Order: sequence, then structure tokens, then C-alpha cells
Amino acid sequence: MVLEIKVPPLGESVSEATIAKLCKAVGDYVKADEMLVELETDKVTLEVNAPASGVIKEWKVAEGDTVEVGTLVGRIDDSAKAPAGEPAPAAKAAEPAKAAAPVAATSAVMSPAAAKISAENNVQLSSGSGKDGRITKGDVLVALEGGVSPAPAGPREERVKMTKLRQKIAQRLKDSQNTAAILTTFNEVDMTAVMALRSKFKEDFLKKHDTKLGFMSFFAKASIAALKAIPAVNAEIDGDEIIYKNHYDISIAVGTPQGLVVPVLKDVDMLSFAGVEKAIVAIGKKARDGKLTMADMTGGTFTISNGGVYGSLLSTPIINPPQTGILGLHKIQERPMAIDGEVKIRPMMYIALSYDHRIIDGGEAVTFLVKIKEAIEDPQRLLLDL
Repeated sequence: MVLEIKVPPLGESVSEATIAKLCKAVGDYVKADEMLVELETDKVTLEVNAPASGVIKEWKVAEGDTVEVGTLVGRIDDSAKAPAGEPAPAAKAAEPAKAAAPVAATSAVMSPAAAKISAENNVQLSSGSGKDGRITKGDVLVALEGGVSPAPAGPREERVKMTKLRQKIAQRLKDSQNTAAILTTFNEVDMTAVMALRSKFKEDFLKKHDTKLGFMSFFAKASIAALKAIPAVNAEIDGDEIIYKNHYDISIAVGTPQGLVVPVLKDVDMLSFAGVEKAIVAIGKKARDGKLTMADMTGGTFTISNGGVYGSLLSTPIINPPQTGILGLHKIQERPMAIDGEVKIRPMMYIALSYDHRIIDGGEAVTFLVKIKEAIEDPQRLLLDL
């Protein structure tokens, strides 16, 4: 019996996807639930699995094609049997591996004369002006004299179609700037107390909870306290109305090979520090593995983006609509600070809040960051709900 392979429902408000990868070729035998097609939408990457074991009869699409929900992408014959394994001939299996033959000097990337001069003078070139990029003696001499190295082989430019996810990221970021009245305010946080607390308890924390104690759980908890104090930062605009959220679903920006995604941690106010850390690890792994679902990506009320992991010292993050605020974290860097009339070296971090000035006033934004600063510089406030 020949079964059809169709594009499954992609999630709320998603009607089309791109064929990112055809995992099997026509004629291949596959097992039930084995991945056949990888679909990329503007939000997540999805898998289409085999409905039954059988042989791929045909593909109706190619990689890069745009398809809609219900589109027929291929067919599988579930009456076909798995091919019998073919054992390797005994003689070949017993035959010892042969040593690799030495490569002739004339077939090397670098000519013998060039190789000698290069080794004597520690000159390294990736390609040369000879045929097929062969490095000649003249190329090495030019490099020694401080001349311009030969241009690398290959095209000088490459045109690649943007993925659905990258297109959506570009669209959403531009829409955010066009729609919201975005303003950014900054503050700086002394990380001494949190770093000392983390250092003191990290081993016990790991033993008890089987997860590491990071900084993100502190900032997530500090954000919850600040959101409760300044409800407008946890709100959204709907027409001429403001929707104030009484739940705290925090979007965490995660960099992936496909682009930046912002999966959501639900009800963070109900989680312990260990719960936050475990949720961040789990959602980050799903994002990097391309396993995020629509449920993982929807419902966020506020976003935290940590550019510090890439070495960013300061930035102005862009709001993730329809949210009205995003907290940007940055690199921890030791700086001289005036403490009680003395100059002391402290681990400092700049923090930034980009907010929608249509519903959040400047005073509220500044107060929000001050709440974050107070909680991080004196973590006991988080335990006492201050």
C-alpha cells in the first residue's frame, strides 16, 4: 500500500514552511517514525516522520521549496520489505589495511622550492597564484618582502537565500522599531555579592539539584520582583487598551546556528532557583537542537537577553513584540569603583532596559533597573521579597 506524506499542522498563525532537508532519497528503506523531512518555519524547525516502515517511492518537492499545511511532499510504499544485509567478502575482510602511498611532490599544494623557503622562514600561505591555487616560490618571496599575498581561490561573493526564521527575525525587529516608541535606559551592577554567594554554594547546589547555579536565575528572579513593582513593563498594548499580565512568562534569548530565538519559561515566579536553572538548560538545548515547539515560543511577557556570553560590554536590545520591555545583560568586567571614599576593583556589569515609551514612563524604567540593581547587589532581598 502506498501512503502519502503530507505537511502536518504547523501551529497557530503559521501557514507555510520551507523544505530545509530531505533526509532520505527515493528508493531508501525507512522505519516507522524515522525522520523523513525537516521543515523550517518562521518560528521553529519541525520534523515529518515516516507513517510506517517502507520504501520511499517519490518526492514531490525539493529542498528550498515553500509548502503549505496539507501539501503532498512524497509517497512511501509500506508493502516493501527491508533489504537483506550483504556481508562483506571474507577475503576483503581479512585483507590488512594498506599504508597510504606517499604523495608525489609535484601534486602538493606547495611546490618543493616554495615549501623549503616557507619552512625556513616560517611563512604560511593558504593559496597561491599557480594552477588550482598552487603556492609557488614567487608567492613565498612576495610574502617575505611584505608584498600582498595572493587572493584566495573561490568566488569573492556568495548569494544565499534567507531562511524563513531569519526572514521572520528581520521582519519582527523592523516592525518593533516601526511600531513601538523604543527608548533604552542603563545602569550598572556590582556583581560582588552574587559572585560570592554563587562561589560559596555552587558545589552544594550542584550536588542537591544536579544542575549548576548560574547568574541567569538571579536576574530572572530579580526581574520578577521588578515586574511586580512596575506592572507596565509586564504589559502589552492592544489597540487603545493596555493588557496588564498577572503571570510572569520570561522569554530567554538563545543564539542558534539558524538565528536568534526566544523560547519562553512559563510561570517563572513559581519556580525555585534550581527550577529556573534547569528550565534554562533544557530550553537552550531544545533551541540548539532545533526541537522547539510552538508552545515553547509563545506567551512570553518579558524578555532577558544576555549578550555578555559573546563579550558584549553594552548594547541597546530591541523589544520582542507585543512585549513592552527587554532586559539586556552584558559582560562582567573588573573596573575601579569609588567605595566609601576609596578606589576598589569590583566586578561590574552594565544592564540595559529597552522599553515602549508609549506606556512606560522614564521614571518607571529607571525604577525598574534600580530594583534589578538592588536585588543583585544584595541577593538577600530576593529571599525576603523586598
